[in-house]
Amino acid sequence: MGRTVPTITSQLNETEAMLQGFRRALRRGDQALLDGLLASARRHLAAISASGALLPFEAALLAMLMEQARQITALEEEVHILREELIRLRDGQD
Repeated sequence: MGRTVPTITSQLNETEAMLQGFRRALRRGDQALLDGLLASARRHLAAISASGALLPFEAALLAMLMEQARQITALEEEVHILREELIRLRDGQD
């Protein structure tokens, strides 16, 4: 017997196909950003498939937000380290 419920991967593929008109209307740089967001959702396919109460695209959006939060946190930590290093250099501490 075949599957009666489409897989999360196929649902995301369908969603990406539906977004192609939107993608084409974006500037080239924004197209790359959208591609990156969609790729970040794919990194969380298992979690998306386990989110029974959410629609697949809602869970994909949540995964994209998580990836953005991860990047922001990493950048904040890097800025903190660089600030501390700058203070040490300014105060003459090596």
